[in-house]
Amino acid sequence: LREGLEKLIEREIDHAREGRPARLIFKLNSIADPDIIRKLYQASCSGVEQDLIVRGVCCLRPGVAGVSENIRVRSIIGRFLEHSRIYYFENGGKPEVYCGSADLMERNLDRRVEILFPVLDAKHREHLKSVVLDQQLLDNTQAFQLQEDGNYIKTMPEKDPEAVDSQNNLLRWYSGKNRPMEKKQDRKK
Repeated sequence: LREGLEKLIEREIDHAREGRPARLIFKLNSIADPDIIRKLYQASCSGVEQDLIVRGVCCLRPGVAGVSENIRVRSIIGRFLEHSRIYYFENGGKPEVYCGSADLMERNLDRRVEILFPVLDAKHREHLKSVVLDQQLLDNTQAFQLQEDGNYIKTMPEKDPEAVDSQNNLLRWYSGKNRPMEKKQDRKK
C-alpha cells in the first residue's frame, strides 16, 4: 500500500513538472506517517495542488512557504462521524479515484492489511469527485481550516454566498431532493 501510494504521488509530481494537470484530493481520518508527509511536501514543492480533508489527526502543516504552500487541509465536524476514505489523483487530466480502508498512518501502511481499490466506472468517479469531494471542499458551515501553526480556524461564508453544509447536501442528494428533475423521472420508470 505504501509503495503504491508513493508511486501515485510521484506520478502527480511528474505531471506537474511536465506542465500537465496535477492535483491530489484525499478524504480520510488521519495523516501522521512521516514518509508520506515528506512525499506530500515534495509534491507541493513540485507544484502539485493538494486539498486534504482530514477528519482527525493531521501532523502535516499546510501553507508553509517553500514546503507546503500548495497544500490546504480542512476538517469537517458535523452531524455525522464520517469514515470514508477517498483518494483522488488528477493524473494529467485522466483522473483516478481510489476508495478503501487506509489512513496515512504508519500502522495502516506497514502493520495492517489495508486496501485501496480503484473506482473504474467513469460515472462513479465523477460522482465521488463532484458530489462528495467538491461539496466538502465548498463547505463553509461545518469546516475548519488547518493553519500553518497547527491551529484550526472555522470557515465562514464570505459576503453573500450561499451557506454550504456538505453533510446536509449529501443527505438531500441521496434522498433525491438535490437531483435534477430528469433523474427523478428516470427513477419513476
